[in-house]
Amino acid sequence: MSSVTRTMRLQNQKRAGNGRIVIVAVITLGVVGLLTWWLLLRSQPAHEAPVGSATKILPVTPNAQPSFEATIVNSTPAPETLPAGMVYIPGGEFSMGSLDPTEMFCGGDQPMDDARPLHRVYLDGFVMDATEVTNEEFASFVQATGYVTVAERKPTREEFPGVPDDKLVAGSAVFSPPPRPVPLDDHYQWWSYVAGANWRHPDGPSSDLKGREKFPVVHVAYEDAAAYAKWAGKRLPTEAEFEFAARGGLTGKPYAWGDELKPGGKWPANIYQGKFPVKGGDAGEDGFRGLAPVAQFRPNGYGLFDVGGNVWEWTSDWYRPDYYSTLAQQGGVARNPQGPASSLDPNEPDQPKRVQRGGSFLCTDQFCTRYMVGTRGKGEVRSGTNHLGFRCVKDAAKQG
Repeated sequence: MSSVTRTMRLQNQKRAGNGRIVIVAVITLGVVGLLTWWLLLRSQPAHEAPVGSATKILPVTPNAQPSFEATIVNSTPAPETLPAGMVYIPGGEFSMGSLDPTEMFCGGDQPMDDARPLHRVYLDGFVMDATEVTNEEFASFVQATGYVTVAERKPTREEFPGVPDDKLVAGSAVFSPPPRPVPLDDHYQWWSYVAGANWRHPDGPSSDLKGREKFPVVHVAYEDAAAYAKWAGKRLPTEAEFEFAARGGLTGKPYAWGDELKPGGKWPANIYQGKFPVKGGDAGEDGFRGLAPVAQFRPNGYGLFDVGGNVWEWTSDWYRPDYYSTLAQQGGVARNPQGPASSLDPNEPDQPKRVQRGGSFLCTDQFCTRYMVGTRGKGEVRSGTNHLGFRCVKDAAKQG
């Protein structure tokens, strides 16, 4: 089910009379990944921070990270040659997950229980795109195949029975901040379904990709990302692969770059500084207001860019909040885990969801701190937004 459902509901709530029938029909059809992700984010009561993150006093001492056992990196050497734009991730054994972020400096107000318990995982080596897939890379795929993304397809009567024809329009969800502060318990206040928004038109039909060739492609549903990966002879990473790679060989650090949110007084990633989600509230102290081109910040220890912030990234794992508990109960070390066999989000059990990782340019300690390396996101598989992209991996044994 695509993100059209949720925004139809939002827009039709303002209508009277017959419009209420449409609302009921849309609600009955279910909800989309945009809401499911935010539901996870607000799993604890949301509140507005009295001071914006740009003015908070940042830690001068590292976050304490007990309970993480040492990362044991494989000694297998990298392949002699690597595909263009990819880096070698040696694999090995590590502790996967996150401690309670509310107990950390600048950790936000969400404990993120689905990122625990910590458990040991072993991975074989693989190679990974150094950056998120860019607009120009995705354009090459579309030109070669004629592929049409989910956001570009008109919703069908079969998908949405009872919805008026004039509401069955292609589009996607776009961050649309209000002009003044709002309570953080209603994401409708800053997200809108925009007809004509898609990867070619990331901010709506009047926008284009001129000057954005090196920006991450956005408005991609899971099947869009998977189709690109297959065409490129690659695949989407598992959740475990993404986390191991994002940690860059470090043990138990809260961020891909280390212990502190702002090491040396410099922002190391494209995240949100300022009052969220007010229009113009992003102070851009990291050098960017909104999305940034890829590779604008220092890479992590494996040479990966933007594994925290910029855009959320799809992984291949189905989402279940109890999956880590399942692995821990099995005991020992999970080898190359592929995720659960099916999806289950107790908030929306009828909506299939995949795990998303890395956070985005909208993540802030006022509302979302999922740029923290062990934390998790989730998204309905046929939904995209203007802060969601992906990168690909390939098994090291299949090089050459």
